[in-house]
Amino acid sequence: MAKNEQFVSQIADIETDFPQWYTDVVLKTKLVDYGPVKGTMVIRPYGYAIWENIQRELDARFKAAGVENAYFPLLIPMSFMTKEAEHVEGFAPEVAVVTHAGGAKLEEPLVVRPTSETIIGHMMGKWVESWRDLPLRMNQWCNVMRWEKTTRPFLRTSEFLWQEGHSVYTSGEEAETETLNMLRLYEEFAKNVLCMPVLTGRKTEKEKFAGAVATYGMEAMMHDGKSLQSGTTHYMGQNFAKAFNVRFTDKDGTLKYGYTMSYGVSTRLIGAIIMTHGDQRGLVLPPPVSPVQAVIVPIAQKKEGVLEACNALLERLKRAGVRVTLDDSDNSPGWKFNEWEMKGVPLRIELGPRDIEGGVMTVFRRDTCEKDVSSLSDAENAVTELLRAVSENLYARAEKRMRERIVPAETLGQLLDGVNGGNFVRAGWCGCRACEDAVKETAQATARVMAEENTAKTCVVCGKPSVHTVFFARAY
Repeated sequence: MAKNEQFVSQIADIETDFPQWYTDVVLKTKLVDYGPVKGTMVIRPYGYAIWENIQRELDARFKAAGVENAYFPLLIPMSFMTKEAEHVEGFAPEVAVVTHAGGAKLEEPLVVRPTSETIIGHMMGKWVESWRDLPLRMNQWCNVMRWEKTTRPFLRTSEFLWQEGHSVYTSGEEAETETLNMLRLYEEFAKNVLCMPVLTGRKTEKEKFAGAVATYGMEAMMHDGKSLQSGTTHYMGQNFAKAFNVRFTDKDGTLKYGYTMSYGVSTRLIGAIIMTHGDQRGLVLPPPVSPVQAVIVPIAQKKEGVLEACNALLERLKRAGVRVTLDDSDNSPGWKFNEWEMKGVPLRIELGPRDIEGGVMTVFRRDTCEKDVSSLSDAENAVTELLRAVSENLYARAEKRMRERIVPAETLGQLLDGVNGGNFVRAGWCGCRACEDAVKETAQATARVMAEENTAKTCVVCGKPSVHTVFFARAY
């Protein structure tokens, strides 16, 4: 109990004060700190290392799919934003504007990019001339700024890091196919890298991206039953192509507008990892993105041969491709145990005189908080296999929670009871905006995504025939 009491004194209780637990964890594990400008965050090395692993895994998937990386300017002429009316209206409250530079007022105000559809559309209009230039498929890793009123590290900050992919095609069918392909790519990534189950589907008109014809979302269930939008893909049709004159000469010699789509995920994924897998002890990191996959903690490290054996194991595991570190600091083993558990490292390897004499190592799994003994001679295989097992268990555990906490509702009262109980609610919807607004007003819940098939009979609000089956939830 002493250890548990120590944890409780360091971070808030996850069950009774989840928001404070989250804040405590991201600060005490040194993932972030608050920036001097309200709403900004400083991503510290441990947090940035998680982002680098996310970036590496996703970047490899994009390149395998034939997408090339590029970079576009941070500052966008205000006139670009006004070319697509729905887009500028959707982003107007969040836009930061530069009006002065070099000691003088600018002739035209510049927008600090909230997203890059407009400037990329402008450049596509310059680059695309013939059908032979298409498809044009690009991605950029960058920062964006959205002047948020209420902020929380990773989940919603004024400035954040992300990737945004943008493509233009000769036909709407191709662009729509790519929109769904990227949604599936995100879903596979969430499962196999973040160990995070998600619901995917089309967004309602109210929830779609400003300027899109259709938006598709990836929603993850957090520990408290709220949803976190973890990625989106957008089919733009010809909206941005017409606004920015993205035209090409087709095979038949006629001049046509292209069809565009875009997609993106951000550092919000780090928040998703924290709130999906974390527990009362702190972080629980999925092995594929954990900066440290295994930490070696010497026991009685001043005794002869202990540090030598630990260093030898360290080098063996490094050669096997494991991200491993040796904690040979002067802190006590108990302090080290607490520290690395809070930081969410998947495996802790304890090695002392008795272990060395017996040819074994004691391994602690962060996901189960259980210890076992493995052969030291086969350490590489044992650690690799355990990391795989941790990943599988984290996904299975989160998937079970999500499956058990999706509940049906046929009335608005049942929907309210469902979200009050920390659940996603599956319910029918007639397609009317007023009924969607009524759900938000009554239950403070929103339509996250629509199910692929409409299995509901009636609308949860008005009782009319259901047009779509929708997953409703409270969201971050």
